[in-house]
Amino acid sequence: MYDPVFHIVLFAPEIPPNTGNIGRTCVATGSKLWLVEPLGFQVDDTALRRAGMDYWQHLNWEVVPNWETLQQRLKSNRKWYLTKTAKRSYATVNFEKGDAFVFGCESKGLPRELVEANDQTAISVPMRTDVRSLNLASTAAVIAYEGVRQLTLAGEYSLPIGESPIG
Repeated sequence: MYDPVFHIVLFAPEIPPNTGNIGRTCVATGSKLWLVEPLGFQVDDTALRRAGMDYWQHLNWEVVPNWETLQQRLKSNRKWYLTKTAKRSYATVNFEKGDAFVFGCESKGLPRELVEANDQTAISVPMRTDVRSLNLASTAAVIAYEGVRQLTLAGEYSLPIGESPIG
């Protein structure tokens, strides 16, 4: 049975290439991708598959119709909510195997109510104020690989370079 290193949750993603690139990051890190509807594209969208290239067949992913269904299906003990408004940097968090990283849609981010209800686990990637936001796929890669770095240092992640994370 596939045991994901992390869970990457995209709440109402809008741009297929971002989702495709995040899917590729999930395959590379051994993470599961969760897509919470509504989606701004069809999951068979050519742009989505092109961005994920030939890795999409190895991706462990699931589409859920809403946040409530995600809560029922995703049994992760810890969820980290990525938002530029968080006061806490991702660099101050000790990630654990099985953590979920929740990202909002490209144009609006996460719903305010969700962030406010989870402000203790809201984190951000620091950036200069000259920048409105970072690209969703870039941010997901930063967070996933920080988690991989931490687990590797703790001796809890041992995927050699070049080895497939797909069982």
